[in-house]
Amino acid sequence: MAGSGAWATRLLGLAVRLSTGWALAGGLVLSAVIAVNVVSILGAALGLGAVPGGFELTEVGVAVAVFAFLPYCQATGRNVTADVFTARASPRWIARFELLASGVAFLFALLLLWRMSLGMIDQREYGYTTTILQIPLWWGYAASLASLALLAFAAAATWLDALRRARGRA
Repeated sequence: MAGSGAWATRLLGLAVRLSTGWALAGGLVLSAVIAVNVVSILGAALGLGAVPGGFELTEVGVAVAVFAFLPYCQATGRNVTADVFTARASPRWIARFELLASGVAFLFALLLLWRMSLGMIDQREYGYTTTILQIPLWWGYAASLASLALLAFAAAATWLDALRRARGRA
C-alpha cells in the first residue's frame, strides 16, 4: 500500500524538529552557564569577587542542558552505538536492532519521567532551594521532565520508523 509508512516518516520529522529546537535551547542554557563562569573567574582574578551562586547556576544549568540534548540524540540517531557488531548486517537487521534500542529508550524515558516527577513533587512540597540564590530546585526538575517527555516522543517516533524499515517499507 503506497504511503502506508508516510505518517511514521512525518512523525519522525516532527520529533527531529522539536528536539532540535529543544537542544538549541539547552545549548543557550549551557552558553549562559559558561558566561557566568567566565565572568566569575575574571571577577575573582581582578579582585572584584566571584559571581554569587555561580556554582549553583552551573549545577542546575548543566543538568537542564544535558537533559535537553537527549531527545535530539534519540530522534537523529546520534546516540553512541557499537557499529562493529552491525557492520555486515543488512539494513533490515539494523532496523530490527534500532527497533529494540528505541523500545528500550522509550521505556527508560517513561521510567525516568515517572520517578523524576515524584522527585520534583517532593522538592516542591518541601521547599528545597539552592543555598545562596534560593532557586527552587523543582524548577530544574520541571525542565528536565519536559526533556524526558520529548525523549519519550522521540523514542516512539524512532521506534515506528524502525518498525517501518524492519518490515521492508523503506
